[in-house]
Amino acid sequence: MRILCQKSDLLNGLNIVSKAVPSKTTMSILECILVDSTNGNIKLTANDMELGIETVIEGQILEKGIVALDAKIFTDIVRKLPDSVVNINVDPDYKTFITCEKAKFTILGKSGDEFSYLPKVEKNNPIILSQISLKDVIRQTIFSIADNDSNKVMSGVYFEIKEDRLRVSSLDGHRISIRNIILKNSYKENKVIIPGKTLNEISKILTGTAEEDVYIYITNNHVVFDFDNTTVVSRVIEGEYFKIDQMLNNNYETKVSVNKKEFLDCIDRATLIVKEGDKKPIIVNIGDKSLELKISSAIGSMNEDIDITKEGKDIMIGFNPKFLIDALKVIDDETINIYLFNSKAPCFIKDDDERYIYLVLPVNFNNVG
Repeated sequence: MRILCQKSDLLNGLNIVSKAVPSKTTMSILECILVDSTNGNIKLTANDMELGIETVIEGQILEKGIVALDAKIFTDIVRKLPDSVVNINVDPDYKTFITCEKAKFTILGKSGDEFSYLPKVEKNNPIILSQISLKDVIRQTIFSIADNDSNKVMSGVYFEIKEDRLRVSSLDGHRISIRNIILKNSYKENKVIIPGKTLNEISKILTGTAEEDVYIYITNNHVVFDFDNTTVVSRVIEGEYFKIDQMLNNNYETKVSVNKKEFLDCIDRATLIVKEGDKKPIIVNIGDKSLELKISSAIGSMNEDIDITKEGKDIMIGFNPKFLIDALKVIDDETINIYLFNSKAPCFIKDDDERYIYLVLPVNFNNVG
């Protein structure tokens, strides 16, 4: 095999597919990136058996061929090369010569025969949405998945399609995040639990433009994302997702409207006196025209008032400050509405159209001074 390509194109492609190279594996072939020029284009592929990514890069094929190269070594070499044309030449024994201007590297490659190619998935009836929409819904829900595997379903994000509506949900047992968006087209009902890791990696690759679309294909075992010159194939999480609708309640006795940035900044300041890992609640005391935030720890205490508009009863309630910060950070509205029932019931942060809904469970603050 012999190919020529610009260093910037090659490095960009390697950075994309490297996200599917496992950090630990007993199969050395999975630590490789496959370079394939046998079908008239230069395709890079990586696959950790759960997540596979392939991307096509610009370049010139002087001699067709295929080789598997150690992902870390290959990427590190390309990263350090001059910004010029890279010449990759592979001999019949997979010895690979990488040349760029005066820099010359020789590394040992492997046959592509043992490489695990991406599973063939039938691409019918894609769900189409803009890259920016997908990037946004991932950003606005991914933070509330569970970060351990004790409950596999909680480590994924739930996509539900009904006609022209997409609802994306995540939960970790302490909070729920929901985003509702209207799609360009109407689709038959479908649902899938996508691993959080997959969505995290996709979010990093997406250019995030409103003009460019993503095509999503859902099957029983896999979900495929096609965008730009890249294909991402992921296993789905099997099992029934939680009955989210039963956890949502429109009853409230207190409604608070508050400036989001002011509220977020205040909670952020409060966390300065809490050591990492110290589970100190922030107490929210809602009066007629102001909301008082209080927190105390071994380091000290802090309290601050914020102007609000309130309907309903006064209420005092405690929260894990991190959960409030996570939700507030991803809301783009200037003013937010918070709905509360009592000090032991979850609070809801949502807009009038319910494009987003964030549920946060309260915590006990009886022992807080």
